[in-house]
Amino acid sequence: MAIKATYYGANGWLIEFDKTKILIDPWLNGDLTFPPGDWLIKGELSKEIEIPKDIDFLLLTQGQPDHAHPPTLQKIDKCIPVIASQAASKVVNQIGFTKIKTLKPGEVYKNNNLNIEATKGASVPNIENGYIIDFGIDSIYIEPHGFLDKEIKPRNIDLLITPVIDFSLPLAGKFIRGKTVLPELLKLFNPTTILASTTGGDITFTGIINNLIKVEGSVEDMSLFENISTSLINPEPLKVYEI
Repeated sequence: MAIKATYYGANGWLIEFDKTKILIDPWLNGDLTFPPGDWLIKGELSKEIEIPKDIDFLLLTQGQPDHAHPPTLQKIDKCIPVIASQAASKVVNQIGFTKIKTLKPGEVYKNNNLNIEATKGASVPNIENGYIIDFGIDSIYIEPHGFLDKEIKPRNIDLLITPVIDFSLPLAGKFIRGKTVLPELLKLFNPTTILASTTGGDITFTGIINNLIKVEGSVEDMSLFENISTSLINPEPLKVYEI
């Protein structure tokens, strides 16, 4: 079998294993805002994206609006099973989803050939989730902020979906650790492919926080990959990648 991955920009992905479709952290329409208001930070999509059809599972890593985006979630069929962190589960419950499985780090969801294990992710402010997804012989690791759970044991993973750039703010420090975590991920998982995530897409950000963010690293920096067989892809939004 093969893994198909479609990037929607920011943290959003559609993953397909055979006939099983998993929609991850979608922000497909409407603006992105955080309390207390637009002046702090606001994201705008250049164009809205159609909700994919025949979704089997909705997988949410965090409860923050750039992962559990209320305007997008409002447009998704509320009967689709949701697998989510504790914070994200509260968001989808309030919106009206009826089949919610909350996973804490270390807990596992199983459905036929699908196995989803939650790992410890970023603290924003509470600990959120990354996931190891296994479907038959295919495997994926995804964590959108580059926070690696030290309890994960070494194993081979086919596809990593991870940021590869560091983002930091004055006083708060690094809130996305893509460049920092990449050497650890390569050693731990020996992946076939890495799809760069979290910072892509045709999106415009404004607000005070956006002006203070410091960026370290580049998707074009291939120095870590010179002596290994892992390929790094900077995905184009809406293009289907077959791994």
